[in-house]
Amino acid sequence: MRTDSSPGTLPAREHLPAAPAGTPVLDVVVPVYNEERDLQPCVLRLHEHLERTFPYPFRITIADNASTDATPEVARRLEARIASVRSFRLEQKGRGRALHAVWSASDAPVLAYMDVDLSTDLNALLPLVAPLISGHSDLAIGSRLARSARVVRGPKREFVSRSYNLILRGSLQARFSDAQCGFKAIRRDVAQILLPLVEDTGWFFDTEMLVLAERAGLRIHEVPVDWVDDPDSTVHIVRTATEDLKGVWRVGRALATGSLPLDRLTRPFGDDPRDREIMDVPKGLARQLVGFCVVGGLSTLFYLLLYSGFRLFTGSQAANALALLISAVANTAANRRLTFGVRGRGGAVRHQAQGLVVFGIGLALTSGSLVALDTANAHPAHSTELAVLVAANLAATVLRFLRLRIWVFSDREADRPAPTAPGVPAPSAGTHAPAPSHGTHTSDPAMPPASPFRVGDAADGTWRDATPRLDPARRHDTDPGRPDDHRLRPLGLGPARTGRSGDADTVRPSSPRPSRGR
Repeated sequence: MRTDSSPGTLPAREHLPAAPAGTPVLDVVVPVYNEERDLQPCVLRLHEHLERTFPYPFRITIADNASTDATPEVARRLEARIASVRSFRLEQKGRGRALHAVWSASDAPVLAYMDVDLSTDLNALLPLVAPLISGHSDLAIGSRLARSARVVRGPKREFVSRSYNLILRGSLQARFSDAQCGFKAIRRDVAQILLPLVEDTGWFFDTEMLVLAERAGLRIHEVPVDWVDDPDSTVHIVRTATEDLKGVWRVGRALATGSLPLDRLTRPFGDDPRDREIMDVPKGLARQLVGFCVVGGLSTLFYLLLYSGFRLFTGSQAANALALLISAVANTAANRRLTFGVRGRGGAVRHQAQGLVVFGIGLALTSGSLVALDTANAHPAHSTELAVLVAANLAATVLRFLRLRIWVFSDREADRPAPTAPGVPAPSAGTHAPAPSHGTHTSDPAMPPASPFRVGDAADGTWRDATPRLDPARRHDTDPGRPDDHRLRPLGLGPARTGRSGDADTVRPSSPRPSRGR
């Protein structure tokens, strides 16, 4: 799992601006390996569908994964025959490697891919990319396991698919329903920051990308698909499942150790109240209290077990000190990761040292309670000792939470980047903000930035509308001299599409064509 820093925080989502004539809005990648027989029918069918139904400029990219048959020649013929098709040759195998290479080099603001067998019905393509074009979502996936999906495949593949997604839910807490459907799309600005964090170059590439995106808080849109299994599929189920399980272990370990800079993938909420600083309410207090109570309860049980074990061969004071020391180290580590959300090893030693100071305070409280008990009763029962220690630990727990929040982990808020206006990446140490890429709409400099407010401001009606204002896709769409054209036309309907002929402002009507049954 790569841990290098990514360029910076993502800007706020906005509808993609109108693209110049000849620049594709969508780049559909078709990764292939030894597909000389199916490649040409697939590309022709996909191109015909996009030409007939897709209202934006598009491109089809054939990503050849080191094929050893005539696939490269077929790809070159298609590239020469159709202007909106290009071929890309890689000398190494791996679907993930092909997608990473082509997506990283593409200039289209929306990137997609689909399997060469076209098992997924193409009518789901526009619903797949529409949320990305509108700015609603960051990634989109086709799902064969959604309730309204219609799937035709054998029981073996059905069992494997559902078992794998169940493993993802149990081990990585994944909430998306289908990780391996070969029908996905991503915004280019998201891909530029997300792809450097994805390590796998094979079939696990999809899963790793989705898990990291979900953990970073990016929005994943799911589209129920109609899907017919390809009986001639060359995917080796056992080998692929083994590699996927290895990938699950690797990603889970990286997430548990906090070695991934997922905070660099966060999206601002714009005018969402969650993006505002509320001065009178400590941020995250309720969640931290719940997390601290859970960790504290488990730590108390751990402490009592240790104390009971040490008490078998040593005195009460020594047993208390040893049990409290070991449980304090475990408690600080658990609260650091789970309660206060500190990831990585940076500052861990300092946090443990400060936690030991807090431990000393707790030791003084519990030891003092034992001294008071011994003074009152020279030979107290073991159950009485435990009851006194529980009461002392409760007092120490309250004090411990306050010290951890105010002193030990107080620097976490200061380490966060300062909030910026929607659409402006937050600067990060040692990195430079990336240059605006095609398809990334920057914020209006005249828009007032979000400012802190106090509780009750909403009732006073003092909130300002921070919704980004979008310019027309083409300025002449709002020309007062055209009274019959007051609404914006869909993006890309005016300019000529890549590989099309005809007048730039003429939209060619689609002719009915019978669907190809499968």
